[in-house]
Amino acid sequence: MEARASARYVLISPRKARQVTQLIKGKPLDEALNVLRFTPKKAARLVEKVVRSAAANAEANHDMDADELYVSAAYVDEGPRLKRIRPRARGRADRYEKRMSHITVVLKERQ
Repeated sequence: MEARASARYVLISPRKARQVTQLIKGKPLDEALNVLRFTPKKAARLVEKVVRSAAANAEANHDMDADELYVSAAYVDEGPRLKRIRPRARGRADRYEKRMSHITVVLKERQ
């Protein structure tokens, strides 16, 4: 049995969020939350919310024991991009893109 949670359209680049998800793959739930709590990156806060949501889903919907949970998968997919324009000298404009991510965390129970 597995419990999953996802956060979609999160305003952070997928490359930055993947750095954080690599830290928690395969770790027990309490250890993963400790790692995220002390990681000094914006993505750590966002991934922590998704991990806590997946843990709540596991307990409420699937009657899983929180002490036996571990992060079996954590991945980040690319979402849509917001195209924006930055004014430049002499009336010109440069285009830049704000990237979004879809963060997904899957928890399983140890046998």
